[in-house]
Amino acid sequence: MAEADSPPRSVDPRSGFDSRTKIFHSLRPSVPLPPLDLPLSAADHAISLLSPSPATSYPDKLAFINSTTGICLSFSEFITQFRNLVTSLQTSTSLSKGDVAFILAPTSLQIPVLYFSLLSLGIVISPANPLSTPTEISHQLNLSRPKIAFATSATASKLSSLPVILLDSPEFLSMMIGTDRRPIAPKIVHQLDPAAILYSSGTTGSVKGVLLTHRNMIAITAGLHGLRQLDGEVPGVSLFTVPLFHVFGLFMCVRAVATEETVVLLEKFDFVSMLKAIETYKVTYMPVSPPLVVAMAKSPEVDKYDLSSLIGVGCGGAPLSKEVTEKFSRRFPNVMVAQGYGLTETCGVVSRTAGPEEIQRYGSTGRLAENLEAKIVDPETGEPLPPGKQGELWLRGPSIMRGYVGDDESTAATLNSEGWLKTGDLCYVDEDGFLYIVDRLKELIKYKAYQVPPAELEALLQSHPEIADAAVIPYPDEEAGQIPMAYVVRQPGSDLNESQIIDYIAKQVAPYKKIRRVAFINAIPKSPAGKILRKELIKHSGTGSLSKL
Repeated sequence: MAEADSPPRSVDPRSGFDSRTKIFHSLRPSVPLPPLDLPLSAADHAISLLSPSPATSYPDKLAFINSTTGICLSFSEFITQFRNLVTSLQTSTSLSKGDVAFILAPTSLQIPVLYFSLLSLGIVISPANPLSTPTEISHQLNLSRPKIAFATSATASKLSSLPVILLDSPEFLSMMIGTDRRPIAPKIVHQLDPAAILYSSGTTGSVKGVLLTHRNMIAITAGLHGLRQLDGEVPGVSLFTVPLFHVFGLFMCVRAVATEETVVLLEKFDFVSMLKAIETYKVTYMPVSPPLVVAMAKSPEVDKYDLSSLIGVGCGGAPLSKEVTEKFSRRFPNVMVAQGYGLTETCGVVSRTAGPEEIQRYGSTGRLAENLEAKIVDPETGEPLPPGKQGELWLRGPSIMRGYVGDDESTAATLNSEGWLKTGDLCYVDEDGFLYIVDRLKELIKYKAYQVPPAELEALLQSHPEIADAAVIPYPDEEAGQIPMAYVVRQPGSDLNESQIIDYIAKQVAPYKKIRRVAFINAIPKSPAGKILRKELIKHSGTGSLSKL
């Protein structure tokens, strides 16, 4: 299907299913994209969607607010700063188009400025979690092979092998404020050029570098901007509870500029600080994870603040249950709870609910996003299936990644020759075109919307001299969604206990990956081929329904 063409006549207008090709088409209005041969970066595309002269049309309209410090950037200031930084980077560094810049820093006003500057120059941005351990960072650096790093005084020590520019230094501030040097005409950036390398556990469980192009980001931005224009939505005030190194934070940042939203940033997430920010800045919308919806529905702290400005939340990471959604809606009757589903490999967007009628489809992650196609494929036979049948979700469209950097084998296993991305998720699409996630074929644990690969934790556990074997499973938790639970076989004569194992892993991984529960067992159940039978362990833990999302 052409990216902005109407679906073929053989497509069922109710489900989006084409009985001829067995492909599900998006039921959203098709959104035209810029011609592919037009040189255009994701940053310049977002700026082009603003009103003709943003520096003069929006001198006082706020673009970004740091809720911790109260410092603000108007749209005109933001555009001026990122263009100044472009000139400074051209004249004071040896960076050139196609180089990779590793970014290890918490959320701040400098991050959006840096993103737009690097993207407009054709520099590939590669942001990572600042809480990552040196071992994790080393692996990420081996994947992305950056030429330079941007960090803060608190994170720079983890990057001793790279030249580092400190975002919290006076020197960087002066780079944004301005330079006497004249701008150099940047090299032309093409839409299919690489734009970002983001870190994901992929569809096979090990951490990979997902390579996204400018075209991927343009497709997402154009789609969200186009639909907002069709709906006649007035730009509001968004509060970002998601980190900017995450694919959701990255595309929301670019989208916010394109749609003229004011964005409130939290340097470090804290529930009470979030509530204060909603009240102070009259926040109208915020993206959230399921545990945050639970907290807002239950916490007595909520009653201490005026949250009446809030009219919508977008929940991703895992589907919300009907019970949680209804409990939230009773407390916030005027707030619409939209659900969505996305992958780093799809630039963050696959499906979402929109409007009062769609949000009543409890358990669904909504309808396919604009310009996307999907197949539901039988994992055993490879045959595409009709509505109502469960199979692996395959996706195709302009937002699908180019591949995994430095890993041709995984790329080939995930992307086929026709451009279909195999998600590894067991799903079905109903007769009305709503997508439901039934199970995870890829066995990842979702802790507060973060992906935790069991294989990584199992390898660390097995490196302990007193552990003979180990397996890690998801264990249900009301606040986090799921937590990593370890089943451990001790070496003969060992009296290793739960707290020792938890501490051992905690020293080697980022906080969200920590093991939080341990059980001891005589042997790990495995298939004849040696594969861990996790479902048996899940049943053993008393949570046989855990694999259901």
